[in-house]
Amino acid sequence: MSSPEKAQQSFLQKAKTWGENPVPPAVLATLIFAQHARPFQTVPMIFPPLLLFSTYLNLQGYKIDSAGTTAALSGSYLVLAGRRRLGFMNKFGARGIIRGATMGLCLVNLVGGGLAYGFGSRSKEDEPKK
Repeated sequence: MSSPEKAQQSFLQKAKTWGENPVPPAVLATLIFAQHARPFQTVPMIFPPLLLFSTYLNLQGYKIDSAGTTAALSGSYLVLAGRRRLGFMNKFGARGIIRGATMGLCLVNLVGGGLAYGFGSRSKEDEPKK
């Protein structure tokens, strides 16, 4: 196996492992809550409880379903947050940095969760539950 193939396989494996991890949706829920709690914004505040439910699913052993849920919610929030425009100077304040980190984490969750959901094996996931 050549070095580029090994590196590509390694990246795909790392992204899939990221998607199966229960921590990223919980961190994303925290960042979203921090941005939209004050002043309270109803539509974005729908995401934190759903992301925490995705973490709960993952901890109960449903890693593939959790990855798909996380990817879908991250993509939805990414579209929602991308519609909002900020001035140039607001991008470098505390809120702008948190918003950028949130959108970056959404993108990573979208890729990792999508790979984990797309390439996950249900037969391997169901074995420990029997």
